[in-house]
Amino acid sequence: MNLDDALQEIEHMHSYQIYGEVTSLSGLSVTVAMSTRTMCVGARCSIEGLDEHYIDAEVVGFCGNSAQLMVFGDLAQIRPGCRVVMSDEEGAYIYPDNSWCGRIINGLGEAFDEKGPLKKGDLPMPLKASPPPAHKRAPVEERIDTGVRAINTFLTMCKGQRMGIFAGSGVGKTMLLSMMIKYAQCDVVVIGLIGERGRELHDFIEKAVGRDNLKKCVLVVSTSDETALMRKQAAYTAMTVAEYFRNQGKSVLCVMDSVTRFAMAQREIGLSCGEPPASKGYTPSVFAELPKLLERAGPGPQHEGLQTGYITAVFTVLVDGDDHNEPVADAVRGILDGHIVLDRSIAARNHYPAINILNSISRTVPGCHDGAERKVVSKARGILATYNDMADMIRIGAYKKGSSTVVDEAVSKIEDLDKFTSQSFDDGDTLASSFDKLSKVLGEPL
Repeated sequence: MNLDDALQEIEHMHSYQIYGEVTSLSGLSVTVAMSTRTMCVGARCSIEGLDEHYIDAEVVGFCGNSAQLMVFGDLAQIRPGCRVVMSDEEGAYIYPDNSWCGRIINGLGEAFDEKGPLKKGDLPMPLKASPPPAHKRAPVEERIDTGVRAINTFLTMCKGQRMGIFAGSGVGKTMLLSMMIKYAQCDVVVIGLIGERGRELHDFIEKAVGRDNLKKCVLVVSTSDETALMRKQAAYTAMTVAEYFRNQGKSVLCVMDSVTRFAMAQREIGLSCGEPPASKGYTPSVFAELPKLLERAGPGPQHEGLQTGYITAVFTVLVDGDDHNEPVADAVRGILDGHIVLDRSIAARNHYPAINILNSISRTVPGCHDGAERKVVSKARGILATYNDMADMIRIGAYKKGSSTVVDEAVSKIEDLDKFTSQSFDDGDTLASSFDKLSKVLGEPL
């Protein structure tokens, strides 16, 4: 360490340290007796375990003169009497850096791969930052190419938009995410894998992301065996990293899989702190935390006409029992700027991506379409709706050709529309090409 580094370390040293002691453990919660006057919810502490290693923890509540903590690691080495040290920093911070691209990190902002320690950036960024002021945000206008024909045309996305993918298990949301990560036109991709199965991480990197694409990606990973606090933290870390690149004026794609596991982690924390279970066991704090996380995505603020970058966000929601009106799905849908519904019956026909176009919506459409594009998309939706209404009659032979010109057109065009919306992983398509192909299917000039 040189003299400048030593002086910088001394400058950040505190003249005092606050200590406490573990008094009891209950479930996931650790009760600590220590001075609570200088503490707040979200403050960081370290607990000295029986093996003399320190375990990171966070203040999640207070009870009288005691603080309630939850740990990021294992409770096995903690017992009453263990010493607790309050962190020097007020709240939780990470120090992102441009060199983090191509790296895999954990929820604490530490290296999760085998490429050595992460370079520490110059600027500390709070994990629980407030969203930019609504009146200062830039408008959402410029379209973003996702590489997926059905999204490019029917559900066109714009830079700074927040979109949700709502699906049950095994319907193909990982494949759809992979296509968007591979083909989306952006500067940086931040991927948050929240509560993922550990064995799938390697496959996701090799097959979904790819080694070439990894160079512009930052992966924040928290596996399902980690504590609820670590899973929740990983979501905030991913969003903070995305904000770091957005503040540099870059266009960022932030992909988070899944918001449901973030909500489940917050439910575990809330129940351990004594919150009453509400809708389907979810505590009130779940529905308070969701907008705090999701609202941080979007366009950056404008400063005297100059603008920072964009965070275009795609959040997956794992719907419980294919019930798209369950509490988390309903709450998230009301916050986001659109939703893509993946349908199990469409996936059963081996039609991927299994997007139910009629039940999906992008709130930037039709505003981001020109007149010709709007006409083509409207006609295609009409054909899909007509065929969907008459499908049973057509299958049993109850409909006679010539009875309705509208239905006849739907029957003649539905097969080509199905081919248009079906797409393999390696078959990326541009915005212009997507609209051109759709217009040819319908026989409508652009």
